[in-house]
Amino acid sequence: MASLRDIRTRIGSVKNTQQITRAMKMVAAAKLRKAQERIFTARPYAFKIRELIGHLRQRLDPLSHPLFRPREEIRSVLLIVVTSDRGLAGAFNTNILKKAEERISEAYADYKATNDLHILAIGRKAHEYFAKRGYNLVGDFRGVFNDLQFPISGRIVDLAVEGFDVGNWDHVEVVYNEFKNTISQNRIAEQLLPVPTGDFITPVMKASADYGEVEESAGEVEYIFEPSPEVLLERLIPEFMQYQLWRMLLESNAAEQGARMVAMDNATTNAGELLKDLQLTYNRARQAAITTEIIEISSGADALAAD
Repeated sequence: MASLRDIRTRIGSVKNTQQITRAMKMVAAAKLRKAQERIFTARPYAFKIRELIGHLRQRLDPLSHPLFRPREEIRSVLLIVVTSDRGLAGAFNTNILKKAEERISEAYADYKATNDLHILAIGRKAHEYFAKRGYNLVGDFRGVFNDLQFPISGRIVDLAVEGFDVGNWDHVEVVYNEFKNTISQNRIAEQLLPVPTGDFITPVMKASADYGEVEESAGEVEYIFEPSPEVLLERLIPEFMQYQLWRMLLESNAAEQGARMVAMDNATTNAGELLKDLQLTYNRARQAAITTEIIEISSGADALAAD
């Protein structure tokens, strides 16, 4: 059995850990509120610009823009994987990395075998994970969530579009966590390039009132475009691409903070349970030590009396 000093030391250590996890939970909760505000603000615009692009495509040749044209043969693929920069978020990173590995196994195993699969890792966890496994990494976007700003999505999109234009890859897909609520996320694999002809709907989009209104009214509104649809499409496509990726980054950021808050809350609760067990163990050990001392004193007294 551990000594009383060892148990006291462990109790002190667990109390310190509990204070840290409680503080981290409060920090994550504050960051989550800000992240939620950003994503709830971004979603309606992202849904609307997606609808507008759909209207423009209906007025034009669906393949009129180079980013809309699917390649006759897909010879190389870029997979963008969004994780966090830090851990202590439960299974947040593990789950999205599993989702990425599933997509690779299901759809891109042949490209991986021929070294034609490229990974653009956003977040330190994804970068380290794929670097250790010898994947072809494109760019370095570690630390972006320390100060997540809109231009970051532009840099990533520019890199993806430039590679698509010059033929470095013929298909681009993004794997990310979509923020559902504080305790759960949806793991999404969404095609980015070429821009899909159909309307990609995530579970949150399907349940969103903003998105529902857009879908319901899409066939009823007749737009008059000024300037021409061709000019508008040329100007809107870069913004559409950047804003869709920006939404994905915001979704992942909000999901990360929610996962971290839940993980730290569970850690604080577990520390409390461990403290109860340690305190009980300490009391029992102390009681046993006192009983042993009393027995020794009694035995000594009896021995002196017998003399």
